Amino acid sequence: MPTFFLPIQIVFVLFILFAASRAILRFKDGEIHLGALIFWLIVWVGATLAVIFPDKTSQLAVFLGIGRGADVIVYLSLALLFYLVFRQNVLIENLETKISKLIREIALK
Repeated sequence: MPTFFLPIQIVFVLFILFAASRAILRFKDGEIHLGALIFWLIVWVGATLAVIFPDKTSQLAVFLGIGRGADVIVYLSLALLFYLVFRQNVLIENLETKISKLIREIALK
């Protein structure tokens, strides 16, 4: 554990705590399911570890053959974002299909 935190680390940890609290509140309100809550908590715990122990991301970068720890974070973030965009597109297409079927049923009545 570092003996002191840089101001940017404090800001990031506070943001992460805020984001995690939003996920917990959404779960309590029934807006997200348990799987989504667990996913987001894992993401936020990972982000917290990367902020508190930035040297570990450098070790991971060396292990993966990537130049810097920051690059690992960028690559992982991009991969996660692309995956989430893909999932959102699938959900939107499914909704469009269901809406079209519903509209057809209503029109036929």
